[in-house]
Amino acid sequence: MTSVLTDKHPCFSALAQHQYARMHLPVAPRCNISCNYCSRKFDCVNESRPGVTSEILSPQEAKEKFAQVKAAIPNLSVVGIAGPGDALANWEETRATIELIKQVDPGIIVCLSTNGLLLPEYAPELIKLGVQHVTVTANCTDPVVGAQVYGTVNYRGKRYVGVEGSEILLNNQQEGIMYLAGHGVTVKVNIVMIKLVNDWHVPDVVKKVKQLGACMTNIMPFIPAPGSVFSGLPQTNMRDVTAIRTACASELRQMTHCRQCRADAIGLLGQDRAGEFRSCATQVEPVEAKPVPFVPHYKIAVTSKFGKLVDLHFGQAEEFLIYQVNGSRFELVETRQLEKYCVGNVACDNEDKRKDGILMALSDCDAVLTMRIGYQAQKRLLKRGIMSVEYCYTIESGLGYATEQLDLKAAAV
Repeated sequence: MTSVLTDKHPCFSALAQHQYARMHLPVAPRCNISCNYCSRKFDCVNESRPGVTSEILSPQEAKEKFAQVKAAIPNLSVVGIAGPGDALANWEETRATIELIKQVDPGIIVCLSTNGLLLPEYAPELIKLGVQHVTVTANCTDPVVGAQVYGTVNYRGKRYVGVEGSEILLNNQQEGIMYLAGHGVTVKVNIVMIKLVNDWHVPDVVKKVKQLGACMTNIMPFIPAPGSVFSGLPQTNMRDVTAIRTACASELRQMTHCRQCRADAIGLLGQDRAGEFRSCATQVEPVEAKPVPFVPHYKIAVTSKFGKLVDLHFGQAEEFLIYQVNGSRFELVETRQLEKYCVGNVACDNEDKRKDGILMALSDCDAVLTMRIGYQAQKRLLKRGIMSVEYCYTIESGLGYATEQLDLKAAAV
């Protein structure tokens, strides 16, 4: 039965892409990991990439919209939940949506995409719901590589970073893929190929997911997303992607017709008709959402060599990146040029005065986020009410960690 269904699924069958339409229902806005290549922008009708949608639907709204699209597109064969966050991180909405869609059309193919973090928990329920196609984005099998790809992993109420976080994610991905495949679910694995980060590692990923039972892999080019940690990296050349796909084809079937669709895509893979059905419940033209005002809660100074990583010792910094932060939102407001706090062992009668001047220039900050800082410098900062936070990874995840530390400090007062 699964093979018959797959023949009607345009994302799993190249032959189906010109015959059958699909519909993505954007009912899952929350995500439980931060990928360094991702920037989720909710209201951009002209941008086509995963994680983008122009509306978020409730399960009931999704049911109503499905009924309208089904009536307008007779060859609609698939309904998928692909974000804009993670389907399983929004489990109540995802489950309710699937149940409501099945009420309208019990025979429709229902699939979803996930990062796999919660697959071991929800895989049995997905099978009970009749989900027979699942796509898991798994970009590596080595936690060290994963520490470069993923910023944070939020799992069971705790926030993990680096190798520790990626190890949890990768173990859960692999356990979930094996469980689903072992119970007859058709599993496709998406791999974002990022030059100098995981491109060399892709064949290992393909080999591993084949062992776990995946039916195919979709090796996708990395596309820089404005606002993401990896926004400054080059887009992956399609010649390189094609070469890797060709090399891996003898190991496992490769998808070559992916369009890297939006979370609200509708229609044939090459003919997105989402605009025809946007805001169809009210029959009005979509109005661009006004951004939520950004009210900074903390000001944090960051030491960084190139503006991407927290990778510079406090004493060696000649400039500080000043960020305004509120929860998971942050904004770079200025770059302050200062003297180095440490200038070696050269004796200087005015050394304390010079250092006090540097610290005074940071006195409006709540914290300094730095790779390393000496004990005496920490004490001097603390006397001015400035917390020092040692961290060594991306600025984005570091700001999140520093915010948590500041919140804990405030709660203890």
